[in-house]
Amino acid sequence: MSIQALNKTHLDAMMAIEVAANQFPWSYKNMESCFSGRYFNFGFFIADELAGFYIGEVAGPDITLMDICVDHKLQGQGVGAKLMTHLLAQAEAKGAENIFLEVRASNKAAIHLYDKMGFCEMGIRKNYYPTAEGNEDAVLMGLPFNPFAKHM
Repeated sequence: MSIQALNKTHLDAMMAIEVAANQFPWSYKNMESCFSGRYFNFGFFIADELAGFYIGEVAGPDITLMDICVDHKLQGQGVGAKLMTHLLAQAEAKGAENIFLEVRASNKAAIHLYDKMGFCEMGIRKNYYPTAEGNEDAVLMGLPFNPFAKHM
């Protein structure tokens, strides 16, 4: 098991995990666009197989978790927590002041993980995510990380 930086050669594996785990997955084009300068992408590998990943974005002195996804067969086994721990280490290395994320209000398992990692609810984005019945709210969460850091 290891966490490694991802590149565009991993896109197909990332998309396979994304599509299997989400009713409304990112598009290939959206995921591909996250391999430019302000994004950083890491994957959790078991042997040589991608088991989960995250996409982070540097925005000024802050980091935004754009996407985190774990192979549906491995959810609930600590992969997400390992990826989040790695994200926090990356934020520290980059001198981030805050980390932000949005999560579906119905995704109680993810909200519980983020709570355990120290994130707190900062607001609600009404009708943000599509659903089969219309839309659902996003919970905006944040973690004040390093308020005395120099800007990245």
